[in-house]
Amino acid sequence: MTSFGTLEYVLDKFSGTWSWKVTGERAVAMVSRIIPQAWYGDGEFEAIVPDDPKNVLQIKWIMDRYPLEILSKTTWQKKLPMPTKPEPKKPKRIEKLQLANPGKQFKGNLLNFQREGLDFLIKSSGNALIADEMGLGKTVETLSYIGTEQGTYPALIVAPLVTLNNWQREIEKFLKLKSRNGRLIDDKPPTSTIIRVGKSEDLGKYDFYIINYELLFKRYKDLAKLNLRTIVCDEVQNLRSKTTQKYHAIKKLSALESIKYRIGLSGTPIYNRGSEIWPIVDILRPGLLGSFKEFCEYFCYINEKGKAIVLENKRESLRNMLQKHVMLRRKKTDVLQELKEKIRHKEIIDADINYYNKELEKIWKKLEDDRKAAQTAFDASTAYQRAIQSERQVAGVAKLPHVINFVKNIMEIEESVVVFCHHKAIHSLLHQSLAEFKPASIIGGQSDKERQNSIDTFQNGETKLMIAGLRAGNVGINLTRAKYVIFAELDWSPAIHLQAEDRLHRIGQKSTVFAYYLMGNGTLDEHVARVLVDKSYEIDAIMDNKVESFENKEKAELILAQIHDKIRSITS
Repeated sequence: MTSFGTLEYVLDKFSGTWSWKVTGERAVAMVSRIIPQAWYGDGEFEAIVPDDPKNVLQIKWIMDRYPLEILSKTTWQKKLPMPTKPEPKKPKRIEKLQLANPGKQFKGNLLNFQREGLDFLIKSSGNALIADEMGLGKTVETLSYIGTEQGTYPALIVAPLVTLNNWQREIEKFLKLKSRNGRLIDDKPPTSTIIRVGKSEDLGKYDFYIINYELLFKRYKDLAKLNLRTIVCDEVQNLRSKTTQKYHAIKKLSALESIKYRIGLSGTPIYNRGSEIWPIVDILRPGLLGSFKEFCEYFCYINEKGKAIVLENKRESLRNMLQKHVMLRRKKTDVLQELKEKIRHKEIIDADINYYNKELEKIWKKLEDDRKAAQTAFDASTAYQRAIQSERQVAGVAKLPHVINFVKNIMEIEESVVVFCHHKAIHSLLHQSLAEFKPASIIGGQSDKERQNSIDTFQNGETKLMIAGLRAGNVGINLTRAKYVIFAELDWSPAIHLQAEDRLHRIGQKSTVFAYYLMGNGTLDEHVARVLVDKSYEIDAIMDNKVESFENKEKAELILAQIHDKIRSITS
């Protein structure tokens, strides 16, 4: 474990009393902030703290967050007050993972790398970020841990709205009910409830409480009464902003005395900038990365937009720190030898530039009028964001005929295809133009039943085409029937694309997955693509030890040539 300085019991020459000498820049900064009786020592980063029980507790609090090398171990042990309850096990640096066996309450089968994931959770005392790539079974690893570790109930599962039913199904599939006397009942699952309303009311007694992020703040008081032992945050990137109500609710819940286990799950915990990892880690392992200010001072620079970007020469050290203490990260290529590769290709397609420029002129004329009428900086900013959204939609419409042709070309050779788009208007136009293929649909606003019916229709082969919203269909679903994924529109976040790709590229996929990013020539797409590449470079360097290329032209173009050749043979 990283040491931030030293702690020594010394006879202070200034006061003539036995005191504690703390060294180390960050530790001394904390001492000066929370122990007013302390004074600076002779060295640059050295503080002297009077020896009294209250100060000893304050030093211990600092050491829990910034470990110090104890030079006077015997004296320190004597001075520490006897704990009134057993100390929780501290997460240790984990050098090597073993193949852990799940407890008897778990009734599934784990692959070997999932057993190592279980071992990581055990060795980190259930306070960890499981950042395996999408499709590697983070849910089942987490449930195996809850069914193995002692005292994990009741557990709170916080997840995106569209995944709540899936969590309940997985609990029923993988866990047995444990009665009050500890007896396992094989044919019954643990009790669970999905919280769907924001109105405060008694929640009753269950083993699992399942709630979406948007309701957390409204139901905080009810949840705080449940004596929760475990919090699981699925798609934990939802907590990447420390200013949101859902973040504050989770922060308060995770600090409750009853909480012993805090688990975050996400294959893409960083969406846009490396600094987004700080709020997540500060919930799972408070203090590991210091305060946000300290984190930024050490790891980041502030760009021209005021955003904290992790310095290129600090990305490796940040990744190492995360992996030593809190984060498990495996890629599919590391653990699934049988899984075929994933190939990306950026395809430049024609766009109706006359339409695009004409609409663009209208958008920016309206923006100019809105900015003149704006009474506050917020109004002006809102007008600009509205204009950008309008331009993105116009770019989607301008290239739509060529997107449709691209999709039809692949459909002609009887392949299953998933098409992702961003705007509901584009989703509707795609549906109309490709109606001959009877496409399944995933879009925001669907009920859970409608959404699952669409997924089942596609996965069962009743249709070969799925049209999905980028932010509605990028989590909580399995689309392994297809091996082609087409992005008709682009998102600003590379993580959104990764999540969408991995609806196909996951356990159960038997074919190479080809991801085609269709970019309108001469439109906003070209700028968005450059932004995506820059963001991906920072994210990949922090999460993984390499930067993945955005595309693999040779193999993807070979597939395109095969598609066009087959189409010619069909039509000739």
